[in-house]
Amino acid sequence: MEHIYIAMVDTPGIFAAVIRRFLRQRYIHVVLGMDAGLEEAYSFGRRNPRVPWFAGFEREDKHKILRAFPTAVYRVCELECSAAQKEAIRERLRQDYKRRFRYHYAVPGLPFIVLGRPFYLKDQYTCSSYIARLLEEYKIRIAEKHFSLVTPKDFCLYPYKRVLYEGSLAGFVKAHETELQTDPAQERAPVPVLQTESTGKEKEMQRRLREMYGKGTPERAVAYGS
Repeated sequence: MEHIYIAMVDTPGIFAAVIRRFLRQRYIHVVLGMDAGLEEAYSFGRRNPRVPWFAGFEREDKHKILRAFPTAVYRVCELECSAAQKEAIRERLRQDYKRRFRYHYAVPGLPFIVLGRPFYLKDQYTCSSYIARLLEEYKIRIAEKHFSLVTPKDFCLYPYKRVLYEGSLAGFVKAHETELQTDPAQERAPVPVLQTESTGKEKEMQRRLREMYGKGTPERAVAYGS
């Protein structure tokens, strides 16, 4: 059994406040990660965390986000999957990242979400609709609705997940860096787009995060068939 990781994000700002008001919940952004420390993670969001006007498919950099939003709050969850599912999802993310400048944030689709009307704009997604569609292709269905209507709230309500961490991004980053300083053998260089990470290191990071943050909040855990 393997795991993928969903990070739900709360950041300040006027645009974020509008989304938060619409969703009526704290978390307004969703990230899909391949490891518990979010060293390799992707989402549809700002290409530069400080510039809200340009958005698309990007690899998340938690350090850049922390510098731009020092008060950001993260909720990191794990989802069970098969090894085959994880490798297929990883490969798809990396391939899409190579084509990232073809993808754009689906701003024209936002009114359809408000109206509850499914839509599809070629190569345009919201953070949640992209992840929902990708996971659905590999038999992990986040919500019983069209992927274009999936919002961060649906990820919060998704029952088949386990919460590993909830708190400030600063605390998450600091705890991770402290562990690396304590045990330099665990340090990993940034992952090249086409390099495969060690499953053993992912499991070790998951174990260490659980030790730092407690046992986590089990909400349900199931095995998905490949």
